[in-house]
Amino acid sequence: MKNVIILPCYNEADRLKFNQFQSFINHNPSYQLCFVNDGSTDATLEQLLSFQATNSEQVTVLDLITNQGKAEAVRQGVLRMTQETEFQNIGFMDADLATGFEDYKRLVAELNQEDKKMVVGSRKMSKCQGVKRSTFRCWASKAVGLVINRLIAMPIKDTQCGAKVFEKTTAINLFHSAFISRWLFDVELFIRLSTLYGETAISRISEVALKSWIEVEGSKLSLRDSLKFPTRLVEIGLAYRIKPRMNAIKEALRVSWSELVPIK
Repeated sequence: MKNVIILPCYNEADRLKFNQFQSFINHNPSYQLCFVNDGSTDATLEQLLSFQATNSEQVTVLDLITNQGKAEAVRQGVLRMTQETEFQNIGFMDADLATGFEDYKRLVAELNQEDKKMVVGSRKMSKCQGVKRSTFRCWASKAVGLVINRLIAMPIKDTQCGAKVFEKTTAINLFHSAFISRWLFDVELFIRLSTLYGETAISRISEVALKSWIEVEGSKLSLRDSLKFPTRLVEIGLAYRIKPRMNAIKEALRVSWSELVPIK
């Protein structure tokens, strides 16, 4: 049974570390890497196809013609692999390897040991000694994190870490439909998990401190995208929290009214 890792790529030609990818699959035959080229305009696709050609048993390349954003790139990768590959678990990590493979394997080990449905990496837990981030990203992350924790109603310290792994059936359910946000889809994943498992959801998640995380220059998240975060969080809150409650109220009122009004 395979362990599948989805790696979304957008204009990563100068940042892809093929030596590390090669070393990892050489030493970990149970892992399958799925690179999703998200409409890159540089040589990313050509490099990925060349790497796949010499590692066809462990490397899959999915090409999205137009740029659709990280959320959809990861989702398409999950959908592709669930259709074509028998696997035990599936997850995603950043193609620049800000989170390393050894940390990712620790997430997989936690998923298997504890019988969890979702395990997430964390750069904010006290044990994270090797995490290096810019001051701006630290403060921005704290501000956004406060809002997100209220929205998801879960005590998760780092919802936005780019390394997460899921049990197979859970992944199929969580990634079935498109996400609202191109970048904040992690928030939607937590809310979807909460909806899927109800009151037991929090017991099905583990947060594991990363031993190392290094901010790599060349992030595709622009200032313009960052400024849209408040709007996107409002849209997520409306879609996942407010609208379902309003629909439930409407349904309750409809049922109550039908009981009060006799059918002729």
